[in-house]
Amino acid sequence: MLSLLGYGMIVVFMILIMTKKLSALTALTIIPILFALIAGFGGEMGEMMIEGLKKVAPTAIMVIFAILYFCTMFDTGLFDPIIRFFLRIIDGDPVKAVMCTALLAAMVSLDGDGSTTYMICVTAMLPLFKRIRLDPLALTCVVFLSGSVTNLLPWGGPLARVSASLKVESSELFIPLIPSMICGLVGVLALSWYIGIRERRRLGKLSIQTNAHGAVIEEDAESYLPAINEVNDELRRPKMFWFNAALTLALMASLVMELLPLSVLFMVAFAIALLINYPHLDAQRQRIAAHAPAALNQTSIFLAAGIFAGILSGTGMVTAMSNTLLDVLPQSWGPYLAPITALISLPGTFFMSNDAFYYGVLPVLAEAAKAYGIDPVEIGRASLVGQPVHLLSPLVASTYLLVGLAGVEFSDHQKYTFKWAFLLCMIFLGSGLLLGLYPVYSVAS
Repeated sequence: MLSLLGYGMIVVFMILIMTKKLSALTALTIIPILFALIAGFGGEMGEMMIEGLKKVAPTAIMVIFAILYFCTMFDTGLFDPIIRFFLRIIDGDPVKAVMCTALLAAMVSLDGDGSTTYMICVTAMLPLFKRIRLDPLALTCVVFLSGSVTNLLPWGGPLARVSASLKVESSELFIPLIPSMICGLVGVLALSWYIGIRERRRLGKLSIQTNAHGAVIEEDAESYLPAINEVNDELRRPKMFWFNAALTLALMASLVMELLPLSVLFMVAFAIALLINYPHLDAQRQRIAAHAPAALNQTSIFLAAGIFAGILSGTGMVTAMSNTLLDVLPQSWGPYLAPITALISLPGTFFMSNDAFYYGVLPVLAEAAKAYGIDPVEIGRASLVGQPVHLLSPLVASTYLLVGLAGVEFSDHQKYTFKWAFLLCMIFLGSGLLLGLYPVYSVAS
């Protein structure tokens, strides 16, 4: 019964947001409450929701200050050189624009944090996409897919969860995955080239010429949208460029080294950036007020996702859904549990949170696989195959940040990106099978 209610809740939620009957914030809050009441947990919902909120609170705080920090950096002009560089390299060619975006996302996402990647890449590239009239869904697609490849780094969330869940070394999981990740990145670049070719056929090539200062001097280009460098000069801090660049690099290094919790790092970095770039109190208040709506909009969705996850877990629906998932697998499929785990990870991590799948389902699969001589580390690697599809789940709050920054609908992003995310999963699976990462074992005698 709980399993049916759990899957029913997610299906109803998906239908409502994909048909745009409810916003993500409203659906994430109301739908789980209704299903919890149907399941008879009305008196216990409060504690479940608080538990869910506690788990997402650090992430929500991090997002608030990360948005404030990167928006402040944009105000100071830190990203202007990046935009000017890509304007000179791309010169209005959609193919170059999309491929450079994929490369930029791959480099930026090496810090292992999707939210940071989305904020930097969308902030840097969206004005360029608008200028040459590219589909913003192409931007969200390639940034998303590049990030899903580097999301498998040891300091990324999924691999760290697998390592903790199966009690195996991160290096045992990661090092054999490197060739498969390279194949995935090549696939993303090939897709970027294809999307760029398609956009070029639709739009043609817009030649954008710039002067030494990066200002657009092509008269025809001005007729499309405001210039890429059209900003409030009073906010720009060109003399502080190297300081801001050093501060941002130090922040990224600290994120990778985990010197402090992410939320604390962004709070400290934002405070320093605000103090140095805008020392006057009134200017600081204006910057906070200017970017507070964006921060509040994204954070509210994170908190609503916490309520959703709290009820899903607290009611026992996740456990029931996991058991149902395992019950449908016939015994004769045992020797194939590694590739089966890879395939299960697509719907498994889409309909469940990473925590639910990796801490709930994965240990059971790994234990069952031992009877067939399959090492837990092989099951662990296989479980990572579905991450590109997982990131399209409505339970992944960072994806709302991506679409919010790009100004596109979540459902439109899902429809545009899903087939490519599935193809990327198949590249991971195919390359992994060829490399022997997910082997098939003979039935133990």
